[in-house]
This record gives sequence, C-alpha cells and structure tokens, in this order.
Amino acid sequence: MKMHGLGNDFVVLDRRNGGPAVTAALARAVGDRHRGVGFDQLAVIESHDTADARLVFFNADGSLSSACGNATRCIARFLMEETGKSSLQLVTERGTLLAGDAGGGLTRVNMGAPLLDWAEIPLAEATDTLHLPIEGDPVATGMGNPHCSFFVDDAEAVDLAARGREIEHHPLFPERTNVQFAHVIGPDHLRMRVWERGTGITLASGSSSCAVAVAAARRGLTGRRVTLDLDGGRIEIDWREDGVWMTGPTAHVFDGVLTSDFLESL
Repeated sequence: MKMHGLGNDFVVLDRRNGGPAVTAALARAVGDRHRGVGFDQLAVIESHDTADARLVFFNADGSLSSACGNATRCIARFLMEETGKSSLQLVTERGTLLAGDAGGGLTRVNMGAPLLDWAEIPLAEATDTLHLPIEGDPVATGMGNPHCSFFVDDAEAVDLAARGREIEHHPLFPERTNVQFAHVIGPDHLRMRVWERGTGITLASGSSSCAVAVAAARRGLTGRRVTLDLDGGRIEIDWREDGVWMTGPTAHVFDGVLTSDFLESL
C-alpha cells in the first residue's frame, strides 16, 4: 500500500499472511523513486499474539528506525477500517503504542513518554539535553529515535539541506539524528521544517513533531499542547502524563503488488 500523512509518504507491506522477508536491500529498492515505488519510510505490518499488529520501520537508505509516527497513524487508520475497532494496540521497537479514532477523519497515536536523559536518546557523552554544545543551541529529545531541535527566528530562511545533512552526522549523536528547525508563530503554535535521518528533507514527520513540541515546552516557548505547521500540513501534539499524543490526517493512496521480476532482481 502507498500511504501518506501530511505528504510524509510510506510504502506499507502487509506480511500478516506471509510474503518475502524484508531486508535492507529490498527497502532501498522499493524506496527508489525512479526504479521502485518511492517513500520517505517503509513500514511492515506483522501479526502479533497479544496486540493488533507489530510494526517495523525502514528508512530510505535501508536502515531501521524504531519509530515512525505518521506511518503508525496511517496504519492505525487502515486497521481500524479493516476491523471496525476504534482503538488499537500496535507493537513497535518503541514499545506498545495506543492508537484510536480522533473523529473528523483524524487519527491519534500515543508515541510514549519522551526520552530526556542523554544516555537514553542517546548522545555520545553526558550533556545537558536542553542546551546542546552545538552552534544554534538546539535541544535533544528521544522519541524512540534521536532528535535535534533548533529554535530560530525564521525556519523558512534555514538552508535545510545543508544544515540537516551536517547535523544528522554530528559526532554528539552516535546513531545519527533527525533534525528540525522551528519558529514560534503565536501562543502554542509553531512552524517546523524537517530533515529525517536516513532519508533527507520530508514534508512532515510525526516523531519530529513530538520532539519539537516537547523541546518547545521544556524551553518555555509553548505549553504542552501545540499546533505545528509543517511543509505538508498541520498536526496537533499533546504532551500528557501518559505520553505524547499526536493527532492528524492520513491518506491511503493505492494498493499494489511487487512483481516477481522486481523481487528476483535484488
């Protein structure tokens, strides 16, 4: 299936009834926008004994990702429509995530509690995660994957391709990092742009949205419930006691079948 959340696009492979093993090579081939299908992330749905499904995520470069908020939301909408349920439990490397119907065609997912300790994010050394020793004074946050969030005067003016690539590979982040640049529009309202680890510039990112909202609240720039305007649209983040809830739209674009010739060419 091809899906997207605010233009952050995914290929979703449903392996609940079997199918080829998903390898880094397969992820890279499917992710090629000229010779494959193309995606920001690839998500795999697998069966699970106690939850509604297990989800596994790959970046476009074939590397694994522990979290992908927009893909989780898209898959949750698909599974709710398939089963008639209004709430789900989805197992990821991040843990078991709760998802549900938010009304008005919107879907919500609890992305879990943010990781704020340097070792959990992880960083390469003990560091104040609220003020990293990097030019621009960013904030580090873990949402199952690492994030580096900059608060600037104008996110539109940032050279996202250059700065995103540079910060992704900063030595302070041993597992590389997602990078965001944001500015305050108004009370509890932010404009954000995203560079995703292993993918590059994307129109939106669910886990990045969660990380920026948490970072903004910790800095005192906003409260804990925030609206974010991304290149692909608007998302709502609510940092509650039980975790960071993300609410937004989803889209199921088409279904397809990978041909045997394509699979055998890998």
